[in-house]
Parts: sequence; C-alpha cells; structure tokens
Amino acid sequence: MGDLLKFSIPGKPEYVKMVRISIASLASNAGFNVEAIDDIKVAVGEACKFVTCHGYNGWSNRYEVICEIKDDKIIIDVEDSSEGHNIMKNIKPCSNCPGEGDLGVFIIETLMDNVEIQEKADGCKCVKMVKNK
Repeated sequence: MGDLLKFSIPGKPEYVKMVRISIASLASNAGFNVEAIDDIKVAVGEACKFVTCHGYNGWSNRYEVICEIKDDKIIIDVEDSSEGHNIMKNIKPCSNCPGEGDLGVFIIETLMDNVEIQEKADGCKCVKMVKNK
C-alpha cells in the first residue's frame, strides 16, 4: 500500500490553484515526469471545478481530494462532501458550469489513464482519476 493523503477544501474557486499545486508536488515527489505532472495538474483543476460547481445553486461548501501514491501510479479522488451549495457566485448562470459532454470532462478523460465519474443520489459528484507512470 502506498501513501494516502487527504485534503478538505472550502468550495471557493480561489482554492483550486492551491489544490493543483499540492497534487503536482506530490506527483513530483513520487517520480512522475514533467509532462505527466502537467497532465495531473490540469485534470485535478478540471475535476475540482466539475465537483464544486452547481449551476444556479452556487458552489459547494466543501469538497475532499484524496490522493493515493503507489509505486506505479497515482490515484486521485475529488468528491463533493458538502451538505450545501450556498457559496454565492458572481455570474448566474455560471459560464464555467459543467454539463453533459462538457469540455472539462473530456480534458480529464484525455489526460488521465482511467477516469470514473459518479453522481450520488443527493446530487454530490465524485471524480476518480488514475495516472500511471
């Protein structure tokens, strides 16, 4: 079993950059090359936006990023863990909101080796991504 790290992040968009940098640092320490690290950073940013953005309802109050580092891969789960979506947005509807066939989801699936996207009964979303070395 590899190292397991968990982040609990406020759903505010300004924290996405911090998550991207943190996961990139973990990937670098795990021995991923520069190209793979860039792919991971972009995919994580898109996953954070996908999970936290809820159209007219606002941003999620909180979400979690769980990162497992193994010898041959990195597994990243980004999931909405909030009980509400009331962080107000400046734009209604949000021009960055993901929808069916969204470009962000396509980007995640293109950059990562394995992607699973789930929506729970309560409307919360989860993105599980794997990048192999």
